[in-house]
Amino acid sequence: MIIGIGIDLVESGRFLDWSAFKKQRIFTKKELEYADNDNANSEKHLANFWAAREAFLKAIGTGFGEDISFSDVSVVHNDAGCPELIIAGGARTVLKERTNGAEEVRVHLSLTDQGDYSAAMVIIETL
Repeated sequence: MIIGIGIDLVESGRFLDWSAFKKQRIFTKKELEYADNDNANSEKHLANFWAAREAFLKAIGTGFGEDISFSDVSVVHNDAGCPELIIAGGARTVLKERTNGAEEVRVHLSLTDQGDYSAAMVIIETL
């Protein structure tokens, strides 16, 4: 059963002026390393990661705040290079509430970018 769908669109240029401190506050070490490994497209990767967070939050019907911090939702790439979300902390708690504690929950993530824009879509389903 589908629990939620979220989508987000981000202009990648907004990450050009972010300080290293601000990036470290929002993105995980793995995300920053991934973006830095492709310096020519670093901002696009960060925009993808930001869009993924926002799409997830829309899918569960909440936002960042007291219960969910920036580091609670992050993006990793599996062995095949496909992006996947890691859900931790307060985000995991809210996800469990929204899925009524379902045993099996899948969080699907799709990322894309074109020109100056990055987009993410998240679908949350219980099995």
